Amino acid sequence: KDVQKEREPHVYLSKEEVKEKIQSYNSSVTDKLKMTLNANGIYTGFIKVQMELCRPITVQSSQSQGRCAPSNTETAFYLPDGCVNTLHISSTNTVREVIEALLKKFFVADNPAKFALYKRCHKEDQVYTCKLSDREHPLYLRLVAGPKTEMLSFVLREHETGEVMWEAFSIPELQNFLRILDKEENDQLQILKNRYAAYRGKLEEAVRGVLKPG
Repeated sequence: KDVQKEREPHVYLSKEEVKEKIQSYNSSVTDKLKMTLNANGIYTGFIKVQMELCRPITVQSSQSQGRCAPSNTETAFYLPDGCVNTLHISSTNTVREVIEALLKKFFVADNPAKFALYKRCHKEDQVYTCKLSDREHPLYLRLVAGPKTEMLSFVLREHETGEVMWEAFSIPELQNFLRILDKEENDQLQILKNRYAAYRGKLEEAVRGVLKPG
């Protein structure tokens, strides 16, 4: 079940309460991805983000500098569904900063505004997926929910706007999309041609068997 937005009130914890929660969190961790509380009260830790992208992403070469790299250094492709990435963040990082860091980590040249971060949680034997506000803090949500991804996990998706906002894409991105569509169309046409060629071969073989004397 998808919920457009389900904002939970941010409870401001005291430093002692944060310390207790982090101790409890770390005692339950099974993958060594523990949280660390700094002297200034800011804590750091890890979150895992599952990629559920329907449209291709544009990735620039690691040698390219900035987001204005020439189009010949960029490649568009579909990211495998279910790909999970781990980020090390702090309690001050917002959803928007997490999205930007995730895209930068993998040299994604697409505008971060095209993406949204969702939380997926279990409530009363049902799974809910809710879009997070840009100003929410994922590591706080992780701390409160505990380390079990069955209770809370993060998902990166494109913004659900109903219609694709093509004007938000650059010319090189659109050209890459066209190339991908052309390749998919040619692949599908070749599959159909091979299928009908096989049918034709079997029919011709059957006809020769019927017409064979004797």
